[in-house]
Amino acid sequence: MRAGLTGPMPAEADTVRLAGRDVPVRWRRSSRARRLSLRIDAREAEIVITLPPRAEREAGLALLRSHAVWALSRLDHLPAAAPWHDGGQVVLDGCPHGIVHCPDGRRGVWIEDDVVKVSGEAPFLRRRLTTFLRQEAGRRLGARLAQIAGASGLRPRRLVIKDTSSRWGSCSADGTVMLNWRLVMAPVDVQHYVLAHELAHLRHMNHGPDFWVLVASLTPHRHMAEAWLRRHGPALLRAA
Repeated sequence: MRAGLTGPMPAEADTVRLAGRDVPVRWRRSSRARRLSLRIDAREAEIVITLPPRAEREAGLALLRSHAVWALSRLDHLPAAAPWHDGGQVVLDGCPHGIVHCPDGRRGVWIEDDVVKVSGEAPFLRRRLTTFLRQEAGRRLGARLAQIAGASGLRPRRLVIKDTSSRWGSCSADGTVMLNWRLVMAPVDVQHYVLAHELAHLRHMNHGPDFWVLVASLTPHRHMAEAWLRRHGPALLRAA
């Protein structure tokens, strides 16, 4: 990898033999990483190994093999992918909505009587629905973020809706709040906690005691929301 670049380099897909089975692994090299790290990408159902600039793959493989039981267990317990289709369901604000394909419709995607209706040709249903949900995330999460910000005096510089594989949100030093669009599928109380969490980072760019005191003053939902995301978050990441 070229020296002088910051952030992660393009990831490389691989297959590794682990405990007698082939598992998908994605290698990422980052000039910002100070140590080897290992995580499970729930959305892609793969293992992600991040290497610091001078680390060799052998070190990453050694880390993976030393955590083989954990990694395989996490992969095995991921929920099955749930592709959206005509007659299926999609969740908004924690509430299930039926999906109905309306090939002759002229309104794109819209909600009617707790049903999400999708116009156009069937092969484009999932893409159109994803675009719609990203727009809804910007609208709904943006309004809720503004409400909490207005009451707390913690005002983000801007909001960015992204499609990330693990994080539900983040806050940068310049005051930009990033939210995963899939958060719009979670219950409103769970959203409230994530939004409050990221707003609290505008004052405390860490997870120290003062940060958690501020979070507690912004939302009563921390423990419930963290438990809900641990249990149901992987299913949201697998939905598409």
